[in-house]
Amino acid sequence: MALQPWPQLRQGHKAHPVPSLQYHLRARGHTVVVDGDFGPKTDTAVRAFQKQKNLIVDGIAGPRTWQALVTTVRRGDEGDAVRSAQEELQARNLSGDPSKAPAVDGDFGPQTEKAVRNWQQAIHDVDESAMLVDGIVGGQTWQSLISGMHLG
Repeated sequence: MALQPWPQLRQGHKAHPVPSLQYHLRARGHTVVVDGDFGPKTDTAVRAFQKQKNLIVDGIAGPRTWQALVTTVRRGDEGDAVRSAQEELQARNLSGDPSKAPAVDGDFGPQTEKAVRNWQQAIHDVDESAMLVDGIVGGQTWQSLISGMHLG
């Protein structure tokens, strides 16, 4: 099985992966609250980002918008893009123990890197043999996380 497609998010959507969208918009300088609710302010930020990147300005976070929006993060990085990765990894923590996944603190340290490697290995073994297991959250890893693959 291949990677799941990027989701199509628009105003009115709530919950996963809206927080990731909001964190990425913040990482790109847009002022939005990360509340998991794709409301008017998130819509405005998506449209502004689309215009800035010469994309179709429709307020829908689809494949082209996601691909332009996500940024590669790795150990040592800090900020909202890291928080997005941590949020995604926390969402897949089915143990009931939040300490079993990285804290959403915006600091890409050893626990986040280990969780990313574990996620990549699981995707590599089950679904996508081309998935690199490198502990770096790049395009393919972002797509696997944001698309909701294997989400509880």
